[in-house]
Amino acid sequence: MRTDYSKGQNIQPHAHCSSQEYGKKVMLIFPPDWYPSKPYLSLPTLTAFLRKAGHSVVQKDVNLEMYEWFFSENCLKLILEKVPKQLDRLNKLSGEQRLTDEVKKLRQALRECTQPYITKLAKKAESAKDVVRSQEFYNVDKLEWAMNVFHEVMRTISLVYSPARICIPPMETDLTYKLFISHEILAAVEDSQVNVYRDVYNHILKPAIEEEKPDVIGISIALSQQLFSSMTFCSMIKEQFPGIHITIGGNTVTRLRDVLPEIPNLFSLFDTVIMYEGETAFLQLINAIGTDKDLSTIPNLIYKDSAGIHTSTVTTAEDMSTLPPPDFDGLPLDRYFVPDKILSYLSTRGCYWGKCAFCDHGEGYTAGYRAKNIDQIIEEINYLKNRYHVNHFHFPDESYPPSLFKKLTKKLIESDLQISWSTHLRFEESLLDSRVWEDARSSGCRFLHMGFETGSERVLRLMGKATTTKQIQQSLEFSSTHGVWNHVMGFFGFPGETYEDAKSSMLFLESSKEHIHSIGFGTFDLTKYSPVIKNADKFGVAYTRNDEWDLALDYYFTVNEGIGIEEAGRVLEEFEQNHYPGWDLKIYIREYLFLYVAHFGTNKLPSLQFKSQ
Repeated sequence: MRTDYSKGQNIQPHAHCSSQEYGKKVMLIFPPDWYPSKPYLSLPTLTAFLRKAGHSVVQKDVNLEMYEWFFSENCLKLILEKVPKQLDRLNKLSGEQRLTDEVKKLRQALRECTQPYITKLAKKAESAKDVVRSQEFYNVDKLEWAMNVFHEVMRTISLVYSPARICIPPMETDLTYKLFISHEILAAVEDSQVNVYRDVYNHILKPAIEEEKPDVIGISIALSQQLFSSMTFCSMIKEQFPGIHITIGGNTVTRLRDVLPEIPNLFSLFDTVIMYEGETAFLQLINAIGTDKDLSTIPNLIYKDSAGIHTSTVTTAEDMSTLPPPDFDGLPLDRYFVPDKILSYLSTRGCYWGKCAFCDHGEGYTAGYRAKNIDQIIEEINYLKNRYHVNHFHFPDESYPPSLFKKLTKKLIESDLQISWSTHLRFEESLLDSRVWEDARSSGCRFLHMGFETGSERVLRLMGKATTTKQIQQSLEFSSTHGVWNHVMGFFGFPGETYEDAKSSMLFLESSKEHIHSIGFGTFDLTKYSPVIKNADKFGVAYTRNDEWDLALDYYFTVNEGIGIEEAGRVLEEFEQNHYPGWDLKIYIREYLFLYVAHFGTNKLPSLQFKSQ
């Protein structure tokens, strides 16, 4: 019997569903935009749970299929067909007003988008896909060429959706509408000029729905950026397949749980919302659809009826030990944009530390930290390795616990699984042992995302990091010495941080450059559920919620002391212009870095640097 962790009314375990409730067909969708390097874990996790309960599940990675289609002759032919219409639109515009230089350039680019050009570009795109899916991937010059081709294709596609800018990496795509305002998202959904996802739906998703005829569709929304595509899909499904129940869930949806019931126009595009963890909630929802069951009894659910939109008072979280391993069956694993398959596997939920003042990841759960036991972890990794013939794994845990990290490395060595893997790790005193890093390397650990945040002792204390620069330095030295690539993540502008603090971060990184392999830096965001915002007075922060910005997940703020948003941006620019050039890499997609490190078996890859040091 599964144990439920509940903040509200307790629910009954799912084991007592009657047989007639089973047998519905479910389509799970992962929407654009995400980089198509590996399956996002939410779909295989839900699939495993629902199939175990007796439901038929179709996994549809529309994000992957979109890029497969973009870089194809069929899509580029469609783009060519759209060119005359776009030129006609611009010609009419020129008759009404004086054209800007930008519009003139657009018109000229459209005129150069000819049949011979499109034919040549389509051939290059297919060759580029072959490069990223073959061992040619490991020739950095060929990989660079392939990525440049992808960028050229995206620029060409963008011509006919102008003023939208369609990009890869996808998080840079801009439809010209604001993601944090619901009525702008609704406007974008209907805008056939800029909304490329309407064509994605017609060419990829609609035919799949017609063929599979699902009873329920679930859409997993991990990033705010995916709201454009997700809401477009919801709208068009509702219009063309009104009998299908649509539910949305995921990290972003959970963070919007307080405002979605207040936006009926947006809520009209779908039927239900699943907050937090989705397994039990989604299963109970599926079993309830088509019955007279009271939806208020289903945990983690936002639903609507004739009286309005309601949020269930019942919450639940999963017992990790009872969850089956993720089920990737049905996903086109050989079509992702990598030469060697990478699968994700989650050992824990929640963060074992959970005290960083800037972080609101805990909002994705109703329960605290939970983990599978080490024997189950090893057994399931071995199962996935053999079933899907994969040797590369990413463990996307919030932060891998030190004790479990050490157990994992030893067990992987004992089991002789021969895998390469990456995960996220805090700087911890308990890891400052050469034997820990010897085991990590021997176990196949090749790439670690490490939360550095800042090189200022004072700011580390403000953040609640409970680590020191000495511990950070020692960890970096251990990692580098033992051949484990470290990717150091940090930001400027935490409330109370001064320019001198920021400078100390830069100096620390510079002094440790021989042991730091790559970096990822930004500026502090005041997210809506972070400890900082919950204790604004303590951190000397003032912020204002704009009612129109109803879908905002972070807020503009000012600080009583230290550098504010604007100055933090200037500090970041200073750092980007003056940091160690060895950190500027030709390949910056994390899965690609991981594969390079795993392939070449080293943590020194000067071929990836723009300027070899």
